Amino acid sequence: MSLLGNLVSQVARSAMAPDDAQRNPVNQRTTSRRTGGLGDILGGVLGGGQTGGYNPQQYDRQTDNGFGLDDILGSLTGSSQRGGMSTGAGGLGDILGSVLGGQSNRSGSGGGKGMLVAALMPMVLSWIQRNGGLGAALSKITGMGHDNQVRSWMSSNEVNDNLDPNEINQLFDENEIQQVAAQTGANETEVRQGLAELLPEVMNQLTPNGNLDNEAEANQEIDQIIGQLSSRLGTLK
Repeated sequence: MSLLGNLVSQVARSAMAPDDAQRNPVNQRTTSRRTGGLGDILGGVLGGGQTGGYNPQQYDRQTDNGFGLDDILGSLTGSSQRGGMSTGAGGLGDILGSVLGGQSNRSGSGGGKGMLVAALMPMVLSWIQRNGGLGAALSKITGMGHDNQVRSWMSSNEVNDNLDPNEINQLFDENEIQQVAAQTGANETEVRQGLAELLPEVMNQLTPNGNLDNEAEANQEIDQIIGQLSSRLGTLK
């Protein structure tokens, strides 16, 4: 069972799409603004709530097969290499590692905004981990004066009131932002906009009941994803 399976699998599918760079090109003139819901960059990648697209209020917790994660891994690595990979939350780290490892091994274009969001996912999860886990990370953001926004992320019936991308440097290191921009071909404005929209949606998915009842499970899943991701990227180097 996975809290982040729906989000990660949809991001991976978008990043892998052959037309990602054409459909959602990076390094465009991006208006830096505080958005609601999935927002500009995340909404473009996930379908923006269109029929058949990603649904932020979908909290059905299924096994990895329920999200088609085995199919994603098979298309990334070949079915003959599937053996030995973890399922469940660990499998999500495999997916992100394979997507990002495949991107780093390709020459030329870094991909589109799907690849950008895939690159931002471990950045967001690592930030939560570094700040003491789900509850402590939410407390830190609340302490910065964003209590109403945090409540919207945890609510199961409100759209996310996202962060202001112009304030994202209060949370994320400038060097990290520059590194992701260089890796993906995006500009730094797009990276900040993506972080300002992805972090709230990750928090939304980690709090399906509108509270911290799942905190221990959420923190364990983050640890598993980051560990599996690190191992996968190390293997692909």
